[in-house]
Amino acid sequence: MRQVIDFVIFTIGDFPVRIWDIVDIIIVSYLVYRVYKLLRGTIGFTIFIGVLALSAVWWLVGVLEMKLLTLALGRFFAYGVLILIIVFQQEVRRFLLLLGDTTLKGRMSFLNRFFGDSSEDDREVSPHVDAVFQVIKHLSKTNTGALIVFDRDTGSSHLNSSGVKIDAELSAPLLNNIFFKNAPLHDGALVVNRDRIVRASVILPVTSKLDISNKYGLRHRAALGISEIANVATLIVSEETGAISFTTGGKLKKDINDTQLKEFLNKNL
Repeated sequence: MRQVIDFVIFTIGDFPVRIWDIVDIIIVSYLVYRVYKLLRGTIGFTIFIGVLALSAVWWLVGVLEMKLLTLALGRFFAYGVLILIIVFQQEVRRFLLLLGDTTLKGRMSFLNRFFGDSSEDDREVSPHVDAVFQVIKHLSKTNTGALIVFDRDTGSSHLNSSGVKIDAELSAPLLNNIFFKNAPLHDGALVVNRDRIVRASVILPVTSKLDISNKYGLRHRAALGISEIANVATLIVSEETGAISFTTGGKLKKDINDTQLKEFLNKNL
């Protein structure tokens, strides 16, 4: 039995390579790929790449026997698990919520998101996309300023600590009423989760980036700010020009056209 388990396929130098070593490599590679798929398009992905780069530097200085750098980086990685939990607290929280869901629907959702194919071709498209598209185009033509946050996990305290709770089904008439220039809920951000309007008139943290053009006002800065710290996407209509932009993962896409707007709504609704 022991000989079967330790069956050697081939050797590399003096090191034997077993079939279980290959299985081990395949499993770890697949898990890294799924983590990449889950983090792609979020600010967490940028941090994840930074951690991998730092790990590569630590390995390199160890090979080169640079003792001082090896010691310094070793101290950092000694607390690596705690640091990762702090940095990826939103992603860890979302993962644990999915993992702890004991309902059949929750378990199937977890298996589908982690092991299934999450390509956009298989994504369920909301029936409200066309209605929201027409509202955004109307706001753009009338130069009515708007900021909509599409929350992906309802886990950010920045979206729940201010504004007015709505909790209503997403609809074109309600959107038009909220974004009417003289309406009391017009200022601030509107938070949408799937097909529901969650909150309105929400105050968002602005970005700390200094390389933003002066032509972009508070709406664009707030949209960038929330997308840097939470798993959200935002849609902005400029009150000055009527131009439509969106942010995701701390990046701003300016002056999008109708096709890009429709793609954004299909992805985030």
